[in-house]
Amino acid sequence: MQSTRFVTVDDLRIHYVRAGQGPTVVLLHGSGSSLEGFERVATLLSASYDVIRPDLPGFGRTGPRPDRDYRVRTYAGTIARFMTALQVPHFALAGNSLGGNIAWNLALDAPERVEALVLVNATGYPEKSLPAGLRLARNPLLRPLLRRWLPRRATERGLREAVGAHSVIVDDAMVDRVHALTSRPGNRSAFVDFATTDQPDRSTEIPRIAVPALVLRSAGLDGQHFARDIPGAVERVHADGGHLLPEEDPDWVAAAITEFLR
Repeated sequence: MQSTRFVTVDDLRIHYVRAGQGPTVVLLHGSGSSLEGFERVATLLSASYDVIRPDLPGFGRTGPRPDRDYRVRTYAGTIARFMTALQVPHFALAGNSLGGNIAWNLALDAPERVEALVLVNATGYPEKSLPAGLRLARNPLLRPLLRRWLPRRATERGLREAVGAHSVIVDDAMVDRVHALTSRPGNRSAFVDFATTDQPDRSTEIPRIAVPALVLRSAGLDGQHFARDIPGAVERVHADGGHLLPEEDPDWVAAAITEFLR
């Protein structure tokens, strides 16, 4: 039985869904997404685990941060305090894209709390190419407009760019869901704030990560060197997936996480 809930952390009402029983696994979605991005993976994992999915600040039903601080390290601190508020001292942490970036930052900053780390097409290396939405939001001419309005077709184009060439998951229902959540009050402006935040480069610290790590990546994506740089990391490569692996092939992702955590 899963339930949707809110908890107040850092002056934010963080929206989250929790389901299942067993060791705790936290699933962190990427930018422009929401906890729904891990829906099927969470359903599969909840047979054996206590699965917690928050909407990250600035996204989904959590909404924007009052302080407009969207640095990745700030996100990591918020997730640590979120788990403290839920009275969960130790947990495995899996993240896709931005969620993976937050996850490895938290593993660096609070290794005593993170029991295992799963990076799914995670970001954090400076040469990683930017998705279309971030490129748009960084355009100074478009920025004021994007704070107020985003056409549905731009949402659809961004989703199609984010999946593999053979993926068929981008349909009207997916576009409607993502567009509706992106259009919630404050979320568009928060995305522009996130996109234009100067993110300090911590990639030289990645070899210091000392927790067991699984790296799941799509073969065609650039800027991912986690398996090379994290000592002892296990890597699995998806032959034709895109950036949104948890939605493109949730069975593959859930099976890999389950095998790793066992």
